[in-house]
Amino acid sequence: MTNSINITTSDSVLIEQSLSGSKKALENLVKKHQDWIYNIAFTFLGDKDEAADLTQEVLIKIIVKLDSFNRKSSFRTWVYRIAKNHFLNMKRGKYEINATTFEQFGQGIDELPNEALSNYSYEVEEKLLVKEAKISCMKGMLLCLDREQRLIYIIGELFEFTDVVGSEIMEISKENFRVKLHRAKKQLYNFMDNKCGLINKNNPCRCARKTAGFIKMGFVDPINLHFQKNTINSIDKVIDKKIATYKGQITSEYQKLYQEHPFLQSPDKLDSIRKLLSSKIVNKTFNFD
Repeated sequence: MTNSINITTSDSVLIEQSLSGSKKALENLVKKHQDWIYNIAFTFLGDKDEAADLTQEVLIKIIVKLDSFNRKSSFRTWVYRIAKNHFLNMKRGKYEINATTFEQFGQGIDELPNEALSNYSYEVEEKLLVKEAKISCMKGMLLCLDREQRLIYIIGELFEFTDVVGSEIMEISKENFRVKLHRAKKQLYNFMDNKCGLINKNNPCRCARKTAGFIKMGFVDPINLHFQKNTINSIDKVIDKKIATYKGQITSEYQKLYQEHPFLQSPDKLDSIRKLLSSKIVNKTFNFD
């Protein structure tokens, strides 16, 4: 039976098989959820290395706590609640340390010199560098939200979890989840509407003119593109879209911009996971042969 288990197998079957001593089932349970955890972590922090480490830490917690899953919620909700608690209580990431207000972020963009990329020689196509700068800038805007706002925006707007799921993950009421999501969207989209030229054409289009400055500041790496490698799809192609919208919801073209960002494959951290699966504590917990 173990040989027939794969990542398309339902969570309930994978959990049952894992707790019955199938190491392969547990490994596939990890594979099934790690890309989602990684993409939420990446958007939350804006750094792929920190996101990879954070994903591994969350996966380890999921593994060692699996026997405590009581099935009162969906497994996905339980997984993201563990991730939420870990994300909100972790030490500040390297980009969070210098996180600014929206006003400071806008001032920083204004002060960044306008330069033509053609003045420099890069091996990567110019359009890819500009795209990298655009995504980097938008991820930077998210860091202007506080941690709770940022996470609520990511799960409620970017990945479109319903208020039922979102409230269970954040451990707040559905009404409170909707209120906090509305506030986060309003702050973010109002800033973009006043500063960003991607939608509001009355604002100057900055991406191409600011890319050279982003490269100099280290926000764009022309050798190792941060956001365009290991792309599985765009976010809007992998999520389950909401059937209904919330009353009074801010609908915006800016959501579409964020959902066009790439959904990335997480780095292969399974070697360390396999080591954990072979540890005495895990073997004793799951009765692995």
